[in-house]
Amino acid sequence: MPSKYELIVWDWDGTLMDSTPTIVKCIQQACVDLELPVPDDSVASHVIGLGVQDALRTAVPSVRVDQHPRLVDRFRYHYLSKDHELHLFVGIKDLLNQLKANGHLLAVATGKSRKGLDRSLNFHDLNDMFADTRTPDECFSKPHPAMLIELSESLAVPMEKVLMIGDTTHDLLMAKNAGADAIAVTYGAHPEHVLRKEEPLMCIGQVEELSEWLLTHA
Repeated sequence: MPSKYELIVWDWDGTLMDSTPTIVKCIQQACVDLELPVPDDSVASHVIGLGVQDALRTAVPSVRVDQHPRLVDRFRYHYLSKDHELHLFVGIKDLLNQLKANGHLLAVATGKSRKGLDRSLNFHDLNDMFADTRTPDECFSKPHPAMLIELSESLAVPMEKVLMIGDTTHDLLMAKNAGADAIAVTYGAHPEHVLRKEEPLMCIGQVEELSEWLLTHA
């Protein structure tokens, strides 16, 4: 029986990688460094998934134009000091291997920079796992549909055969704007009640559940 979804597109932070708490702390520490108002955990986690420029402007709306580059630099400084400590969620690599073995194309659409994504792919030995990837360095940032549209076109998969998986409303809105189906995972940055407002196919709370659903329904 042919697969319902030929292409499964993954968000990175909070979906494949357990990085949400680290990103929140790095945003907050960057603000402390520059003596800017420090966003609370809920505000800092809400912007995860956006490109770093948009994320920091949203989390710290009072930042002046001339301060913004320094804020970005301080965030990257703190994140890079922790990057090597971050891990994929338990079970994710096995799930990716199973999906690929079953004939699915896999891709990534992320708010990470190209340099940051490539570094993570190398570190976790995932370069050969994904057929293609998109970051805000070459596309409009989420929730604009460009990442999914470009992935659909580059891999010659119609949008009705594309499934997006992410942990934020930015991911779900991107999918909705592109005309793709989406699944929300609730173990990342945004809480379930917020994710449900965007009407994903499913809200799934554990990698084991996600694996079971994908291997059965995708």
